[in-house]
Amino acid sequence: MYSATVLDHFHHPRNAGEIAGAAAVETSNPACGDTLKLWAIIEDGTVRQMAFQVQGCVPAVACGSWLAERAVGRRVADLGSITPADIEAGLDGLPPASRHAAVLAVEALRRLLEAAAERAAARIKT
Repeated sequence: MYSATVLDHFHHPRNAGEIAGAAAVETSNPACGDTLKLWAIIEDGTVRQMAFQVQGCVPAVACGSWLAERAVGRRVADLGSITPADIEAGLDGLPPASRHAAVLAVEALRRLLEAAAERAAARIKT
């Protein structure tokens, strides 16, 4: 039912947890009840750390793990182009009924990038 990559990210999630003092967001899918939280430390336009927590299905955990692993070391400008299809491809596919998990991860990423930009702008003003 799930690819070996999905199961690997579920059983061995990358960057699971919280990052104190980091930009953070939470998003949820009201249709299925999944909730994804993302934290990131961004310095000089590059993600230095990213962590996640998920309350949800196996694919939601796998998508959060894949995203957090993929984002570290990448420029923020590059992360804005990640799509649900990219996450699905990175996990070697998701069942059609589980594609909502990739959409949830991308929505959380978009919100996180916005929150990080707002934090950076606030620091510049002070």
